[in-house]
Amino acid sequence: MASITKLPSGAYRVQIRRKGRYASETFLLRDDAHRWARQAETRVDQGLAPNKSSVSRLATFGDLIDLHIIDMCEVGKPPRRSKAATLAALKRDLGKERIGHLDRQKMIDYGKMRAEQGAGPVTLGIDIGVTKMIITHAAAVHGLDISSEPVDLARVALKRLGLIGKGTERDRRPTKDELNRLFRCFDDNERLTLPMTKIVQFAVATAM
Repeated sequence: MASITKLPSGAYRVQIRRKGRYASETFLLRDDAHRWARQAETRVDQGLAPNKSSVSRLATFGDLIDLHIIDMCEVGKPPRRSKAATLAALKRDLGKERIGHLDRQKMIDYGKMRAEQGAGPVTLGIDIGVTKMIITHAAAVHGLDISSEPVDLARVALKRLGLIGKGTERDRRPTKDELNRLFRCFDDNERLTLPMTKIVQFAVATAM
């Protein structure tokens, strides 16, 4: 008998108990949970173990991203908005790449594409860093035989091409009119609890 529970993180945990066998998995999508439950029950009826290992089902870089999100949700650290947006973009652009096929050249091509789309050096650096984090997580936590070396080499290449680096330094101060517009924005925001106008005025006066 399968039971599916929605976790506080939004993921779905499915548990099956059948013919004295028990198995549990967590999925981001409810449909995936139902599909796994049916397959697991069929395997038990055939006299097999109810589930294959999680690692054996991983096929694409998108699978690694989903695995990372599930793992972090299970330990109470779901990706926040900025990281979640980066993960979604990576899954959109690289999610269909087969594990192990995400080589140095493909990462360089991805970096060039992102730069053409308008991604700056800092943003692209974050993208590459998160890609390495996903691969490292799969290798360290789940023992997947995959190396982050191609990502490291791509980072070096993209840095030499000037596509990864520090943000552009500001070369001017805000005008009085710009500051006044900013202060009006602060003062008109009823949800703002910090005295931001005074904080910014103090920062300007003390050259902070």
